[in-house]
Amino acid sequence: MEGTVFVGAAQPASGSGNTHTRGIYRRKAGQNEWERLANGLPENMQVNCIAARPDNPEALCIGSQLGLFHSSDGGDSWKDLGLATGEMDIYSILLHPRDPATIYVGMDHNAIFKTTDAGKNWRRLPTVQPAGAITACFPLRVLRMAADPSNPEEVYAAMEVGGIIRSLDGGATWEDVSRDLVEMAKTPHLKNKILSDSETEGMMDLHALAISPAQPAKVWVANRMGLFISGDRGESWREFGIRRFSDLAYGRDIMVSPHDPDVFYAALSVSARGDTGSLYRSKDQGETWQRLDHGHAVNSTMMTVAVSSRNPDRICCAARLGQVFGTEDGGKSWQSMPLPAGVADVRAIACV
Repeated sequence: MEGTVFVGAAQPASGSGNTHTRGIYRRKAGQNEWERLANGLPENMQVNCIAARPDNPEALCIGSQLGLFHSSDGGDSWKDLGLATGEMDIYSILLHPRDPATIYVGMDHNAIFKTTDAGKNWRRLPTVQPAGAITACFPLRVLRMAADPSNPEEVYAAMEVGGIIRSLDGGATWEDVSRDLVEMAKTPHLKNKILSDSETEGMMDLHALAISPAQPAKVWVANRMGLFISGDRGESWREFGIRRFSDLAYGRDIMVSPHDPDVFYAALSVSARGDTGSLYRSKDQGETWQRLDHGHAVNSTMMTVAVSSRNPDRICCAARLGQVFGTEDGGKSWQSMPLPAGVADVRAIACV
């Protein structure tokens, strides 16, 4: 790869000498080996999320069960941003698109914290718990946040088995916008339960969301049951029907290209811990989708996808059990970049 790739791994795995393998890994441009980064980071830290600033490829944040950390030198060194997590893991980071000092951080128990001074001070925002949230599985995790590109004060947060909430005032107040997702769970093909006794579990199991600058009122979410769309800022929802284009419908990630608001990417798999996954791309604002990961047999859930802010043809993706591959030509050809043996439960990726 001509760009640098970062991957975050969560679950520890035992190897020679019982060494933990979770953490943040970097593969620099032109190199063939992964480096586990440690300068300024605590031992035994699992990395659940990575956020890189599009205007500064050397600046990125990572979230873990031990706090939020920032690097201004491409991962060579790290600084603790002083967000005390207590018993809560950090699962998502939203960098304000216009103000580098403003950061939102999503955690367990549908907790969201915000700083407006680059981490000097933090405050917990008054989030709400959706009425349809499934509380019998595990603490509600804020897995993804997104802001309306045309109005960054409009923020959405997607929760694992918790639905979706919205703020129209930069996090000062929040409201539940999951009503239609709960209603759709009454439809036979959208009923699903694995960890609870509620058949709304699958519809409330949100993993990612995205908003295109080309259609700021249109919100996309990826969940256990597929892809779903709101055309009115979360007031109502409809099923997109991704099975028209893919045999795999379990949605783990969805994003809009930072270079072209018409181009979307989605990570689709068979299940949370399945034996196959795929990467799809749409070039028409999500109207149609085509599989992009040609020639790669993905052997576990496709967890995450990233597009370089410097090169629209540089795309990287990662599967849960350690497969990482990337392209420099927009998907015409791919390079396999397997992580070191024993690295599992991959959660996040970034490429610059």
